[in-house]
Amino acid sequence: MKTTVIIPNFNGKHFLEKCLESVAKSTVSTSVIVVDNGSADGSAAWLSENYPEAALIAFSENKGFCAAVNAGICAADTPYVFLLNNDTEIEPDCIERLEAVMEREKGVFSVGAKLLSMQEPEVTDAAGDLYSALGWAYAIGKGKPGNRYRKRREVFSNCAAAALYRKDLLEETGLFDEAHFAYLEDVDVGYRARILGYRNLVEPAAVVYHAGSGSTGSRYNAFKVTHSARNNVYLIYKNMPFLQLLLNLPFLAIGFLGKFLFFCKKGFGDIYAKGFLEGVRLCRTPQGRLKKVKFLWKNLKNYGKIQLELWKNIFRRF
Repeated sequence: MKTTVIIPNFNGKHFLEKCLESVAKSTVSTSVIVVDNGSADGSAAWLSENYPEAALIAFSENKGFCAAVNAGICAADTPYVFLLNNDTEIEPDCIERLEAVMEREKGVFSVGAKLLSMQEPEVTDAAGDLYSALGWAYAIGKGKPGNRYRKRREVFSNCAAAALYRKDLLEETGLFDEAHFAYLEDVDVGYRARILGYRNLVEPAAVVYHAGSGSTGSRYNAFKVTHSARNNVYLIYKNMPFLQLLLNLPFLAIGFLGKFLFFCKKGFGDIYAKGFLEGVRLCRTPQGRLKKVKFLWKNLKNYGKIQLELWKNIFRRF
């Protein structure tokens, strides 16, 4: 057994049965850990009664996505961990295909599955993530035909809704930053791995069907907009050395202004601005300063590669 499947759950009892059934049909053996984030819908009791073979870690309150997956990662005793949202169903050979890539490709931090819309299975939900000098993170292929994405490729980071990680490299980079609570934590951990010279790949032959926004309820809502804006400021502060931040400042200014105007049209302009200011405050806290990635000259080449990719991804977005 090479992989532990870690499923964070918050009030997702209505998703869990089909998710766990799909994992049980996997063509490779896995162990399963469900981390319940203080659900009020009876998820923990239902799981204990119906899936006693799945290990359960139950929090008394909602500690966020990052704390949940970190608890699962620490409890896992396999070389790989597969993070899987509760609102998903996987193809039987999904984990086997991801493991095969990990076995063949050295220096790989994560391998992501291709996420397809559960409501429209012919439509892509994500085939890896890109991050640009505008400060924009976006899912590759969102809303486009799934058959366009068939080739394994290198990506900036992987969506943690369905991605396989090497546990030993997670311990090297540091686990998911719990200050994020939720949103962009997967970009952050992928960014940290890139600074150390590791790669992130997506394997489109490994397929996962994703309902999307299973815990927050919609694509745009106050919680998501606030945390995404907040965490983006924090992500940039953490991972960019001062000179790189100065280099990207004009692009970032354009990017944040563009996002603000976009959310103004959606009726969330004040909420986005609030999240942005919360991010600035987080960067100035002792906790935020402690988490800033220390610049090391031995990683200079990796920073150069990342910067070129940040510029390139501005155009790839359009």
